[in-house]
Amino acid sequence: MSGVRDTEPPAPQGGVTARGAGPLLLGVRHHGPGSARAVMAALEAAAPRVVLIEGPPEADALVPLAAEKDMRPPVALLAHVVDEPGNSAFWPLAEFSPEWVAIRWALEHGVPARFIDLPAAHTLAWGRDGADPDRDEPGSAPPAHPADPVAAGNPDVLGPAADPGRPDEGGATDRPLDASVRIDPLAVLAETAGYDDPERWWEDVVEHRAGTAGDPFVPFTVLEEAMQALREAYGVGGHDRDLVREAYMRLQIRAAQREFGDDVAVVCGAWHVPALRRRTTVGADRALLKGLPKAKVDLTWVPWTHRRLSRVSGYGAGIDSPGWYGHLFSAPDRPVVRWMTKVARLLRDEDRGVSSAHVIEAVRLADTLAAMRGRPLPGLTETTDAVRAVMCEGSDVPLALVRDRLVVGDVLGEVPESAPAVPLQRDLARSQRRLRLKPEALEREVELDLRKETDAGRSTLLHRLRLLGVAWGEPTTSRGSTGTFRETWRLRWEPELSVRVAEAGVWGTTVLAAATAKAEADAVGAPSLADVTALAERCLLAELPDALPVVMRVLADRAALDADVGHLAQALPALVRSLRYGDVRGTDTHALADVAAGLAERVFVGLPPACAALDGDAAEEMRRHIDAVHGAVGLLAEPAPDGGTAPAGGTASAGGTASAGGIRGRWHSVLRVLAARDTVPGVVRGRAVRLLLDEGELAQEEAARLMGLVLSPGTEPADAAAWIEGFVGGGSGGGMLLVHDERLLGLVDAWLTGVPTEAFTDVLPLLRRTFSAYETGVRRTLGELVRRGPGVRTSAEATGSGIPGFAADLDTERAEAVLPMLSLLLGLGEPGEAADGVDGRADGGDGRGDSGGDGGDGADRTHHDNDLVRVAP
Repeated sequence: MSGVRDTEPPAPQGGVTARGAGPLLLGVRHHGPGSARAVMAALEAAAPRVVLIEGPPEADALVPLAAEKDMRPPVALLAHVVDEPGNSAFWPLAEFSPEWVAIRWALEHGVPARFIDLPAAHTLAWGRDGADPDRDEPGSAPPAHPADPVAAGNPDVLGPAADPGRPDEGGATDRPLDASVRIDPLAVLAETAGYDDPERWWEDVVEHRAGTAGDPFVPFTVLEEAMQALREAYGVGGHDRDLVREAYMRLQIRAAQREFGDDVAVVCGAWHVPALRRRTTVGADRALLKGLPKAKVDLTWVPWTHRRLSRVSGYGAGIDSPGWYGHLFSAPDRPVVRWMTKVARLLRDEDRGVSSAHVIEAVRLADTLAAMRGRPLPGLTETTDAVRAVMCEGSDVPLALVRDRLVVGDVLGEVPESAPAVPLQRDLARSQRRLRLKPEALEREVELDLRKETDAGRSTLLHRLRLLGVAWGEPTTSRGSTGTFRETWRLRWEPELSVRVAEAGVWGTTVLAAATAKAEADAVGAPSLADVTALAERCLLAELPDALPVVMRVLADRAALDADVGHLAQALPALVRSLRYGDVRGTDTHALADVAAGLAERVFVGLPPACAALDGDAAEEMRRHIDAVHGAVGLLAEPAPDGGTAPAGGTASAGGTASAGGIRGRWHSVLRVLAARDTVPGVVRGRAVRLLLDEGELAQEEAARLMGLVLSPGTEPADAAAWIEGFVGGGSGGGMLLVHDERLLGLVDAWLTGVPTEAFTDVLPLLRRTFSAYETGVRRTLGELVRRGPGVRTSAEATGSGIPGFAADLDTERAEAVLPMLSLLLGLGEPGEAADGVDGRADGGDGRGDSGGDGGDGADRTHHDNDLVRVAP
């Protein structure tokens, strides 16, 4: 072993331009378009025999896929532990990433490309075993523990290739920092150069510089010298794991040198270059790697998005504007002009008037601002200021759209079908192609008509994925139709959903099998009865017939053992909705109907005792349960005489009617019991009366009588206010009831004006909560009626009621004044005749202007009411 070379070769004199003295170390900023162009130029000039790239070595077998025509960045390497898919990490690459440029150059020139960073097997196992999960570059946001439920499979977890160029803990200081304090190298350099924004400094010194015409290696030499000074001042910058990573990278570089000599190019973060060039022994490097934990991992390519590259996503990739950087890389010539053209096109698509003159003026203004600020070229700041002033007329509203669509962007990458994937992912991809439901990064709404086979299949797929925890789509309220045959979904594909799919792969190899197994397991482990009923509804929507028997068995067992009326009331609505949507989708729901009927019966029996002696909060909660049960009963079909089911309206089909003891009838009986019991809280009694009134089971006179009893002086003001809240509170149309029934409004007004002063303060918050839920127009109308005040009524209706009303009484004199004109317009004869026969029946006629009074037999006749209309036989 003594013959083995034990140390690094001496560092070449003269920097990286000395090609024969050592490996070509190209220090870059991850996701930097300037670095990407510089790497391309350096590789073209050096023509190395192998390209080594910072990244997990397990991905070497995936490198050839980058040459596939279906591979379009941004993409990411996804690594996850085989037996724990949620323990994962991403290595994203964009079109303007130096690593991606190096991979593409190597493939195009037939040169091997290899990853040399610490293997993902160690990286993921290290975090899982509870060690410091600091696997990001200096200056990045602190990563979450990969085993943490929030971080698992989450794009917010920093991958090992996170960018070192963004500040997280503040700027630099004038003294060496403690090893535990993280630094941002670019922030230190920017502050040294007099910049307060590292991004702006990087644009000025790298992105907006054309580079040296003679030597493509000079930028790397300068950047290496700067990083060497920072490493001497700050050490590892608070990232002890970098020592281990750099030791592994040095070992890989040595192995490549033994195979290819010094024709080796290394593309890595600039922060690591001084450490990779430092002289160390093989034994010392191996000692740092000894005892590292290890896990079995799988890697693959997954689509990524520009939005996930931005710092606002939480990933911490180090760039605020991936869309802008992509533009700088793809349009190095005249970037400002081309950018303004993109902005103008976007604003025109949004129906904003932007002409060519706007583009010209915006470019001129951006150039002027750059000159005034001493910048070599207009940057994102100058172009944004110019767009705001010229194209957006000073408004930040359209500017926010520009930032969202262009500066950040919603570009979603693609990976070829030949990329490794779990069986569940492949089945999902087949379903997406079959249903023509393409994943897109841009959020969009999709209207589905469940009567169409394709749309029904899309709905089923989305519901199954939601059950598996893959939230590709979220159901939302339909704008066009309220029918049950329509669904509206808001779709947006996020990169971390690939991890969710990998996690769900433990349940099965197809979406159907996995969703079925997951539903069965969720039913057995559901914490409450309401969760089981909600799961039953989701199984129907997802069309999981094999899972439904298990769910129904668990539901029946839970319902039989649960004696809490509140739990039963919570469970019933979801169960009834399942019946309703099952009917729409043609699902057999007979077993579900039996369970729902039994559950409803138990609610009816247990509700009156459960409503006794409740405090205010419990009474309000019970009122919500009653509303939910009432809505469920309205959807629940009645049993028909022939053993079938009647429509939800409550009538039986084909010649039969629902029995008086049906579900609706029993529910109305329960409401009557609640309305009459003094031990029931006022808010519950008031709601029961209101529901009976709405159903037509209680006459308005009876409702007014009950309100009068409750609002009598003998009732406690607090209880009366609670009754009012239950009767007319919430957004259930109680305000309109008061507007159109002046007797009820008169009762409320009379009670409120008679509340003692000391009690008024106590009931005021409750009343305010009740009436503040009304719409503005309803409150305004009530205010006008109350301002007018109750008056003496002379009409027969008002006199019969004995209750003063708020609406103005009929003015008979004014009404008679318009009768002659109405008679003339309607052709009812002379004004006097119309007045005599104002009820529409003159000379024994039938009220239809038939002066002959023939009883309307339809015979041939001539009308004599001056209308000269002849009715044909």
